[in-house]
Amino acid sequence: MFTIFERIQNFNNELLPDKVAVKYKLISEDAFGFFRGTNHIFYEDLSKEGFPASPQCWICGDLHLENFGTFKGDNRLVYFDLNDFDESILAPVEWEIVRVITSIFIAFDSLKITHEEALKSAELFLKTYCKIIVEGKPRYIESKIATGIVKRFLNKVENRSDKKLFESRTIRKNGSLQLSGDKKKQLLIDNKLKKQLMEAFTPWMESNNAPPNNYKVLDVRFRLAGTGSLGVKRYVFLIEKDTDKSKHMLIDMKQATPSSLLPYVNAVQPSWQSESDRMVTIQKMMQNIPPAQLSTMDFDGDSYIMQEMQPTKDRINFKLIQSHFKEVCGVIEDMALITASAHLRSVGRKGSCSADELMEFGTHDYWQEKVLDYALRYKDKMFDYYKEFKQDMKMDKFIVNG
Repeated sequence: MFTIFERIQNFNNELLPDKVAVKYKLISEDAFGFFRGTNHIFYEDLSKEGFPASPQCWICGDLHLENFGTFKGDNRLVYFDLNDFDESILAPVEWEIVRVITSIFIAFDSLKITHEEALKSAELFLKTYCKIIVEGKPRYIESKIATGIVKRFLNKVENRSDKKLFESRTIRKNGSLQLSGDKKKQLLIDNKLKKQLMEAFTPWMESNNAPPNNYKVLDVRFRLAGTGSLGVKRYVFLIEKDTDKSKHMLIDMKQATPSSLLPYVNAVQPSWQSESDRMVTIQKMMQNIPPAQLSTMDFDGDSYIMQEMQPTKDRINFKLIQSHFKEVCGVIEDMALITASAHLRSVGRKGSCSADELMEFGTHDYWQEKVLDYALRYKDKMFDYYKEFKQDMKMDKFIVNG
């Protein structure tokens, strides 16, 4: 029987050691961060629970309150949607729901939102999710139809220029434009790797039928972002339009690794060309509109997800609205609508259940009490894990391989 720190170490052993050290520090800062960064622990535990059978559906695999956010779609409009598909997989749809309900209890506890309000929020999520599922029609959220805090959030993002993000990530040095040396976000790489990345990146640009096929690479750096994904290889490219030196773009390149749920699901998975093919295909099935430049690329034996770089802070900050329960409820309703719609879009695709099966599931309430009960119990278990992990960090028990 492994201890919690041994389970975490075993999972992260194959990742980049120095980046894993950053991950350990981040997830030791608060219980919700620990929950976000230990998705594999959650599903390993859940798989032993013997939940009642629910329809097999495409799920994002790591659904929590900070994996909803805004992004610019390939139609250049801004959407509020699910935004992380690293762990996406065909699995019981109930697993997705248990994960997000648990995240409500853990996050709200950390925010000192009362237990009663957290429970009401979880029940509201379940009620709204089932309502949309039973209707059988996917919906979406963009600024023209959004309401409340999400509408204000989308309008703020929509009115923000790309220039602000670009300026925060770049500098001019000796007359040339390059990525800034922010040690918390963008790290220098050695010249050999830099050259190899640029050489591999150029054919990817040229393969596009739209921008950035008429751009050139100016710079590339290692990118630090996320929590659960820290330790994988990730880069950011600065590119410039050939015919207009005032036009630039930032492209994110993220290594794709197998879903941490894979050892625990019984559903037969499709034969994917690569892990990045899995992630991009599922993302396009589940989202209303995919992010700009979403595609795949192979480099040095690994597969990568490519997309136009998105701001990292475009998530609902519950700290700003924690004392306004009506606004909290509005956000939770929107998140439930988005989740249900994502599941509905993917029905009948590559082994997923039918729309009728998913709609039938939504008409029953027998599973909802089980979800709430498990999520509440697991919240306490996760806090125990976190305390043990934090203590082990203080005692310097973690050994980062490398």
